[in-house]
Amino acid sequence: MTQSTADRLSDVHARAMRHFDAIYAQQRDEREQCVADRRFATIAGAQWEGALGEQFANVPRFEVNKIALSILRIFNEYRNNRITVSFQPKDDASSEDQAETLNGLYRADEQDSGGQDAYDNSFDESTTGGFGAYRLRCEYEDESDPENEEQRIRIEPIYDADTSVYFDLDAKKQDKSDATRCFVIVGMSPDAYEEKYPESPAPSTFPKPREGRFEWFVSSSIYVAEYYELEATNAMLYVFRGLDGSEQTVTGDALDETKQSELDATGWKLSRKRKIKKPAVYKYMLNGAEVIEDCGVIAGPNIPIVPQFGKRWYIDSIERMQGHVRTSKDVQRLKNMQLSRLGEIAALSPIEKPILLPEQVAGHEAMWAGDNIENNPFLLINQVTDASGQVVAQGPIGYTKAPSIPQALAALLTLTEQDMQDLLGGQQAGETLEPGTSGVAVELVQKRLDMQAYGYMDNAAKARKRGGQIWLGMAREVYVEDGRKMKSVNEQGESEFVTLNTPGIDPESSAMIRENDLSDGKFDVYTDVGPSFSSRKDATVRALLGMMSVTGAADPELTGIIASVAVQNLEGEGIKEVQKFLRMRNLKRGIGEPTEDEAKELQAEAQNQQPDPNAAYLAAAAQGEMAKAQKAGADTVLALAKTQQAKADAAATLAGIPVAQQKQAAESAKALHSMLQPDPPAKS
Repeated sequence: MTQSTADRLSDVHARAMRHFDAIYAQQRDEREQCVADRRFATIAGAQWEGALGEQFANVPRFEVNKIALSILRIFNEYRNNRITVSFQPKDDASSEDQAETLNGLYRADEQDSGGQDAYDNSFDESTTGGFGAYRLRCEYEDESDPENEEQRIRIEPIYDADTSVYFDLDAKKQDKSDATRCFVIVGMSPDAYEEKYPESPAPSTFPKPREGRFEWFVSSSIYVAEYYELEATNAMLYVFRGLDGSEQTVTGDALDETKQSELDATGWKLSRKRKIKKPAVYKYMLNGAEVIEDCGVIAGPNIPIVPQFGKRWYIDSIERMQGHVRTSKDVQRLKNMQLSRLGEIAALSPIEKPILLPEQVAGHEAMWAGDNIENNPFLLINQVTDASGQVVAQGPIGYTKAPSIPQALAALLTLTEQDMQDLLGGQQAGETLEPGTSGVAVELVQKRLDMQAYGYMDNAAKARKRGGQIWLGMAREVYVEDGRKMKSVNEQGESEFVTLNTPGIDPESSAMIRENDLSDGKFDVYTDVGPSFSSRKDATVRALLGMMSVTGAADPELTGIIASVAVQNLEGEGIKEVQKFLRMRNLKRGIGEPTEDEAKELQAEAQNQQPDPNAAYLAAAAQGEMAKAQKAGADTVLALAKTQQAKADAAATLAGIPVAQQKQAAESAKALHSMLQPDPPAKS
């Protein structure tokens, strides 16, 4: 019997609430400590919350928040060493061009959706309290156009993740890639709830943990929960073999008539098929009583929530987590108590005050009371006499004693300061560079400071890698339109455009392919932790300037090339045109690889370039000399031909003369030759 929609959703809600109760019962204490840690480091007065504040209710309560400074150093180290995500081909069927397309689209989605804010919030909450998170979500590019079905992936922050995000208890991996359920609790005002869910008759808020735990007021927000449930459904997988022997796989839901016709036309033949388990993620919106929205199956095979931990381990089969605050809270409280006591002592007057009888200051009370302001040159008192009229006191009967600092308090202050440095990683003036400090010493100090952030940076990199995997799974199902033109961002942060699923020809096999087809190919996700792009450019400029000092006048051409590359890596107003000019000049020298647009520009410039007059004159002169040489060669050939002809004619003439006449002619010619020869010089 087929279950009705209402019954199915009722079962979903009951199942979700049962799992949430089990999750929260185990995680409640850990999550409350995470929130308390974040409050301790960030909210004024929170370091005195609880029983300690009650004990010091009527005395000064100072806070010298050294924990916040330590967290700030870690966060600044994270900002200076951004984490980047890159996609690389996993097998021969995946191309570098596809990977570069994925990298550009991922950077564009990060930029357009403010993904950096999501990363920063997640890092801040995980470093301070122990747990943070962010989400990935698909939305229509133009929600006002009902005909436009194109979507983009957005990366969004989740605030108060330690009280909002809960994965099922069977998810043991740090990135929660093995989770089958996840809850994200979201608050909204009653008016917003009524506007978004008008059909929900009596709003019942989802149980929000810790509501009003530390604050004196209770929020009027209504809480709902995003509930994600991962299910594995049966599907058919078809494997096709191409003309070159390569294979590609197509799932049953993607093998429609259009796809089949395309495969047939390009020579792909069905090789085999088999049943597989295909993951599908269902999303529901819940309040405390019912499912208020069935969002159906969302894009991608993964739950689109990325957790991030500061420190994490399992003890007694319970997932434990903490940030940079928890182990330093007691010593910070002790520091505050000591400083508050010192402040109280310092507030008491350190000046010895005279102790007088009432009769001595009668009539002079105003003078004594305002002496610290008026600074009178002298003070007056009355003489005191006994019953017989004799003077019994001429001055103060005593003086007050200035308060002193207890020795135990002074010793404890020193010990507490050392403990705080041990726990928080005191830098010992590491940010101050004295003149003459060697580069090696500076590097050692910096490494010591960086050690505080290594664990948090590594866990942040794991979270970013998981975010890249989730994005890739969603992009395969969302970025599928033929000929769709999308924004892409290169590594330098410059915007470009790519066109998806365009027909092309493989230059090696001459087979028809689809360029920028993200549904094809397998890719690995990698993360890189390093300085930001601008920091790397600054380092490049410094290295190039150092190279110029070495080359100097020995090689002016190389020095000029190095200088032009250094200018291309500078940042500043009005320098873009100069950088473009230098880049084009270097490309003409063969330095660097031109982009497609730059190659076209260079080709057009070469075709339209006017010839150099001197070069044209020399070329024309060379052509004239070549023509003269060719003419001289032709004349020589003609003269030789005429000579041969004359010889032939002479031979023919001689052939027709009798032998006797030939001899006579020869002797006559010899005599004539002798007559024409000049006389030899006379001998002395």
